[in-house]
Amino acid sequence: MADYHFVYKDVEGASTQWDDIQRKLGNLPPKPPALKPPPFEPAPDPDSAPKDKSWVDAKTEDELDELEDDLDDDRFLEEYRKKRLAEMKEAAKVSKYGSVMQISGSDFVREVSQAPQDVWVVVFLYKEGSPECGLLLRCLDELAIKYPATKFVKIISTECIPNYPDHNLPTLLVYHNGAVKANYVSLHSFGRRCTPEGVALVLCKSDPVLNDGQSGSEQAVLEGIRRQFIEKVVTEHEDDDEGGSSSD
Repeated sequence: MADYHFVYKDVEGASTQWDDIQRKLGNLPPKPPALKPPPFEPAPDPDSAPKDKSWVDAKTEDELDELEDDLDDDRFLEEYRKKRLAEMKEAAKVSKYGSVMQISGSDFVREVSQAPQDVWVVVFLYKEGSPECGLLLRCLDELAIKYPATKFVKIISTECIPNYPDHNLPTLLVYHNGAVKANYVSLHSFGRRCTPEGVALVLCKSDPVLNDGQSGSEQAVLEGIRRQFIEKVVTEHEDDDEGGSSSD
C-alpha cells in the first residue's frame, strides 16, 4: 500500500514556476540565496612565500651557503646574501679585539705594521712596576672593551725601542696602514686626571682612532666620546659638591 504521507522534496534551492509567480505577487517570502561554499584556499607553504630582507636576515651563514644554488635566479636575494656574508665577516673581525693584547718585539711587525689597513692600532709602551703605566693601562683596558674594532696592544718599552728612556713612560703610539700617525709621551699628555674618557678624547683629537664597530660613522663615535667625557666631569663635580657640603 502506498505511503500517502510521503512528501517529495526537490533539490535544495530549486523553485517551481508557480512559486516564482506567487513570489512576484507577494504571496510567498523571497527565495533564500543559494548556499555557496567559500572558495578553496590552499594552506600557506613557507617555501613559496615571498622572500624579503627579514627572511634573509633570519638565515645563518651555513644556511645562506646552502641557498646559493636557489638564489641564482633572484638578483635581489643574491646581492643581499653577499651583503649579509660581508657583515658576518666584519662582525667576526671585530670580535678579534676587545682587550689589550700583550706582544713581544718579534710580534711587532705582524701585529702592528701588518695589521689590516682599515684597523687603527694603539701601542702601549710600558715598564713593569710603574704606577703611571698602571694608571694608563687601566684606562686602555676599559677603552679596549668599549671600542673592540680598534686594536690595542702593549709591549715592554725596551723590547720595542732599545734603550728607550723610562722618563718617557708611559707612551702611546698610534698606527694606521703600517705608519705612525701620532705619539703621546708620558702621562702629562692626557691632562691633570688620566681617565678613560680623557684618553679617548686625546686619541681622537685629529683622527678617528677609536671604533666600536656599531655606531656606523666616525662622527657618531666622536659624539659618544664627548658625551661620556662631559657626563664624567659633571658627575665628579656633583660628588665634590656633596662631599664639601657634608663636611660643613
